[in-house]
Amino acid sequence: MARCLITGALASIFSLSVSPVIAEETTGPRTWSGRMQAHASESLADTSGLSVAAIPLNGPGIEQFVNADTPMNPGSIMKVLTTYAALEILGPTHHWDTRFYTDGQLSGSTLDGNLYVRFGGDPKLTIERLWSVMRELRGMGVSTITGDLVLDGEYFRLPEGLPLFDDNGDNPHAPFLVEPSAWLTNLNLLHFEVRADERGTQAWSTPALANVVIDNRVVATDGANCPARRDFNWEPAFSDDGRITVQVTGELARGCRTSTYLSLMSHQQYSAALIRSLWDEMGGTLAGSDRFEPTPDDARLMMVTTSPDLVSMVRDINKWSSNVMARQLLLTIGAENRLPEEEDDRVAGIRVIYEWLESKGINTAGMVIDNGAGLSRYERITARQTAKVLQSAWNSRFSADLLSSLPLIAMDGTMARRLRNTALEGEGRIKTGYLQDVRSIAGFSRDKTETSWAVVGMVNHTPAWNGQALLDRVLYSLYYNPPVGTALSRGPTGSSAVQ
Repeated sequence: MARCLITGALASIFSLSVSPVIAEETTGPRTWSGRMQAHASESLADTSGLSVAAIPLNGPGIEQFVNADTPMNPGSIMKVLTTYAALEILGPTHHWDTRFYTDGQLSGSTLDGNLYVRFGGDPKLTIERLWSVMRELRGMGVSTITGDLVLDGEYFRLPEGLPLFDDNGDNPHAPFLVEPSAWLTNLNLLHFEVRADERGTQAWSTPALANVVIDNRVVATDGANCPARRDFNWEPAFSDDGRITVQVTGELARGCRTSTYLSLMSHQQYSAALIRSLWDEMGGTLAGSDRFEPTPDDARLMMVTTSPDLVSMVRDINKWSSNVMARQLLLTIGAENRLPEEEDDRVAGIRVIYEWLESKGINTAGMVIDNGAGLSRYERITARQTAKVLQSAWNSRFSADLLSSLPLIAMDGTMARRLRNTALEGEGRIKTGYLQDVRSIAGFSRDKTETSWAVVGMVNHTPAWNGQALLDRVLYSLYYNPPVGTALSRGPTGSSAVQ
């Protein structure tokens, strides 16, 4: 008789998917942490690859730790630390201003002079907000600017640049690789789309920049189903004159569309091209060239666009794990708190966060903060340290702002498709992390008795492809079988009973 062999890793995933109750909770190791180690042994064949910390916050429970003092690469759960620090250091009402100046004079519909844009490090200066402020200038009756467009990116100090992330993928233009910059606009992204109809296929990009051209080779078909995005190939080619041609190939059924996001230009070039594109769409003329230098002291202010408050930024960062916005936040902490002798805002931001953690009594020994987003091969933190950060956040006056930013289990953000069709739906707010050989979770989850827990789990293992299922198992077990221990009560007759 043929036998079906299931590896330990697959078995752990299989058992989670077919049963609402984990059978080995009653047949395996008696302690909760022991069961987590057993699951790690099954899934990874290595108990040292899993690190866990679980701390009860408002009800009965026993703190649980598995390899909790081993420094691990946290991946994107590092964003929880960065955003919580920002809420307390910068304040939830902190905002960023982008200011528009001129050194010229207005005469009729002409601004005879230069237009200066002084960037303020805004993590999310979108195309919509730039359109609004440029429309304000158009509403003043200005249609022609005779001078140059001058972009001022002096807000951040980064004399030696930023550490390079060694990505293992094959797309250097991917959105998650966009670096922070004072000149950041619209997340430095181009949104390319192709649609098929009875005319064939049409391709366009948003924003529509003058030096970006689409070579559309997508073929319209009569297929019944819309193909996946991975079925299309987007290949950019860069010319010496600054022109970028993006060739797209594939087959697209009529009535369907496909799209992708790419980052193809430097921040300075992208922001200048975006502002010029918006001004041109409004019927305006900008006659001069692009320059990148400080705003003169005698330039006068014309317009300001103000970002949403920090709470809104924190929500975007944690729900959707925006690397560039989190990194922008770290630089802002540095820029707003740099000492006179400090020249690098990234280093200043890291120093400020360490000092803030230590002021809260959190041990930072062995902790390594690289960019605050987790997009790093060098960042390190222990599960115990992360849990202590969460415990502190739970008691912070800004706890509601941080909690509301974390993805809801099985409902939204990066947790939308995890633990669906289980009792955990909406019972936890969990930030996730994902890198090569790294999977992680950090946040707050309730058990079936409605006790809330600070929970952290990190898998550092080669490979870590099944680490997500293992960490889901941690949340699942914490919900159904929370480690509350036993209590020995003495009855009126002197007899003992275990409760």
